[in-house]
Amino acid sequence: MKKFLAALMTLCMAFSLCAVTVLADDPITLTYAEVNPLDGTIVGEMAKAFKEKTEELSGGSVLIDIQAGGVLGSEDQILDNLLGYGNITDISRISAFALTQYGCDKASLLSIPYTFVNEEHFWNFAASDLAKDFLMEPQEVGLPLRGLCYGEEGFRHFFFKNEVRTLDDMKGLKIRVSSDPIMTGMVTDLGASATTVAFTELYSALNTGVVDGAEQPTPNYRSNAFQEVAPYLLLDGHTLGALQIVISDAGWAKLNEEQQGWIMEAAEYASGVCREKVAEIEAETFEKLAEDGATVIEVEDKTPWIEACQPTIKANTEKLADLYQQILDMQ
Repeated sequence: MKKFLAALMTLCMAFSLCAVTVLADDPITLTYAEVNPLDGTIVGEMAKAFKEKTEELSGGSVLIDIQAGGVLGSEDQILDNLLGYGNITDISRISAFALTQYGCDKASLLSIPYTFVNEEHFWNFAASDLAKDFLMEPQEVGLPLRGLCYGEEGFRHFFFKNEVRTLDDMKGLKIRVSSDPIMTGMVTDLGASATTVAFTELYSALNTGVVDGAEQPTPNYRSNAFQEVAPYLLLDGHTLGALQIVISDAGWAKLNEEQQGWIMEAAEYASGVCREKVAEIEAETFEKLAEDGATVIEVEDKTPWIEACQPTIKANTEKLADLYQQILDMQ
């Protein structure tokens, strides 16, 4: 009888340990918000790469639920949720300058017009120790958020309902901008009227004439079908579409130290995929835009555009002149 009871107790203990193990192995799901479509966009490829690598490294113990196409709101709404410990989003891809309005002054340097001379210049920055400091700036200023990695979407260009070829053609036009003072200042410097419109409402705003134009990286321009309502794409390359993947403190706290390491490794992998995909997706995009009948216009001499933007450039780099010079010197 004693042997039977001992065996029964051993069996019960084994069952209990098994149950605990099953509970411990329940996967953690982190929600990843993306305002653009997954297919045909650089940011979409980056999101998919991050999900794939996280789930591979974790053996499925950490799952990434991608909610794309703006279903969780605009970038500002998503960011507000992340910063407010909301329970909707854990991770998001945001524009590198989006945190400027929350007191991240370093981040603003990445959106200064005509800072990066080419994409290699940006990636020199992204691989530097300076970039690591920039990614942790939210923590430095007391925001419940941290950057995981940088990426880019190619250079950002203006597009319009009607043909625009020169700086003079910009005068008086209503140009959609995000709620960012640097973008607003740049558009104003160029002689246009900066108009804030949510990204999710931009197609309608262009279609109805609320705005005459806007600006985006080329793949986003086509993936959101903006060429249907604004078929003139002006390749002025005013800023590089620098971006970053961020995670809230609440999302970070769901992970143990090992899982956090997997997230960081997955972010580095996604950053590499982003770099590889930029040229490929941009080339495909230009081919498809030609098929769509869009008019692509080159700006042969950017000097007048750069000179026009000097008030905004100087006003937004004076306080961090040394840091900004370090970025300029990385080309």
